[in-house]
Amino acid sequence: MAPLKTTKLYTNNVNKIATRSRAATHLKEINGNKGLERALRGKRKADCSPTKENGNKRTALGELTNNKIDFATGKGIKKVTVQSSVLPSVKTVVKNNKQKENGAPPPAPLNKIITRASLKQTVHHIPNQTAVKSKETQKENNLPPATKKRLSNEFEKTESEPSLYSTALEDAARKSTRLSSKSSESSTIVEQKPSPSNVSLVIQQLESKLNLGNHDVPPGIRDFDKENWNDIYQVSHYAMDIFNYYKEREKMFPIGDYMERQVCLTKMMRSQLVDWMVEIQESFELNHETLYLGVKLVDMYLDRVTVSKEMLQLVGAAAMFIASKFDERIPPMIDDFLYICDGAYTRREMIRMEINLLKIIDFNLGIPISYRFLRRFARCARITMPILTLARYILEFSLMDYDTISIKDSILASAALYMALKMKKVSNWTPTLEFYTGYKLEDFKDTILLLNKGLHRPSREQLMTVRNKYSHKIFFEVATTPLLKDDAFF
Repeated sequence: MAPLKTTKLYTNNVNKIATRSRAATHLKEINGNKGLERALRGKRKADCSPTKENGNKRTALGELTNNKIDFATGKGIKKVTVQSSVLPSVKTVVKNNKQKENGAPPPAPLNKIITRASLKQTVHHIPNQTAVKSKETQKENNLPPATKKRLSNEFEKTESEPSLYSTALEDAARKSTRLSSKSSESSTIVEQKPSPSNVSLVIQQLESKLNLGNHDVPPGIRDFDKENWNDIYQVSHYAMDIFNYYKEREKMFPIGDYMERQVCLTKMMRSQLVDWMVEIQESFELNHETLYLGVKLVDMYLDRVTVSKEMLQLVGAAAMFIASKFDERIPPMIDDFLYICDGAYTRREMIRMEINLLKIIDFNLGIPISYRFLRRFARCARITMPILTLARYILEFSLMDYDTISIKDSILASAALYMALKMKKVSNWTPTLEFYTGYKLEDFKDTILLLNKGLHRPSREQLMTVRNKYSHKIFFEVATTPLLKDDAFF
């Protein structure tokens, strides 16, 4: 049973405690307003719900229906605006006479309440002149009656009738043809639609550029996609197309040497921020994709905006907040990120930084990250889990290295996987890896030297999160794997 709701009723200057039904009946006796009964009925609340001092809720359209009630009189307090009466002009009188002659009812006066019934009557009186005109024009021109098209049926389209839906390639083709038409015809204002021949030609060029649909595996290489062709979770039908598209999109997210423009920041401060972000990922048990995307968002933001030392942590927290909402099934709340910042920032500052970061990157969160490439390459080469975990350790440790921000993520993933294979003494760079990655050993030789140099740096107390993380038994203690010299990789 719901708890009783106490209400003060002022009758004969005596305060009485009444229930909802008694309060409603008392207000009925005062003014007979039945609508006030609903106003006094409160919703069932939990016993532990906090009490709110202000009982007025803000509606979506403002304070239109949020009227206060004066319990002394039982009447609602409303704001009344008085308008001065305006006499009708000559034009309105003539217009009303014409409407009467045509059979249409005169407009409703200002003080009359318009109901649904009155609206229906006005609708019935007004003839559908557009429909009559369209029928007369069809009879004069001997045109067939207009028929409704089924826009939702994609299977009934023909070559002459373009479909309502389009693929990503068709959309890109239309955009490219529009850009070319705008450049060639800059003087014209009206934009012409591209012809189907131009769209098909651009689609063929994009397919050849991205190598889409080409799943022919050279002899001597295991066809990983064909072996898992019937597995819906492997998406083997277009997995090669997806990662070719990822490699093509890497050019859209360049990151330059921004530390020269950041007056208040240093490379060590960025490394400490990334170390703190790794700790967030481990504490909240987030996906690794969230961590890599968050670090990428930080670098893209710092490449375009000058940040002070005090706001650097806020940038990292907002980047992880955005990345978690993009990759996580159940992302943490904003209060969780405010808590891990130890109260250094307010909710308003966090939201403003989130909005600013999204504007700076133009709301483009489909950034290819190295962790996705690494998983794809390791699956195609049938790499065991300990070797993959070692490659993940090398790749995650490189996030703190500022010198790796300008390297492509696919090359970073290839270099980390090759270093793990050599450190575990398993194999070299095989033709299978060369086919699925699209890189030869000479393409990422300098990247291997850079990553190995970062692993040989002496550890610091401020940057121990990644080492401690991968020293656990869950990660096969890969952080304790003996390191190799540069000559051992070639």
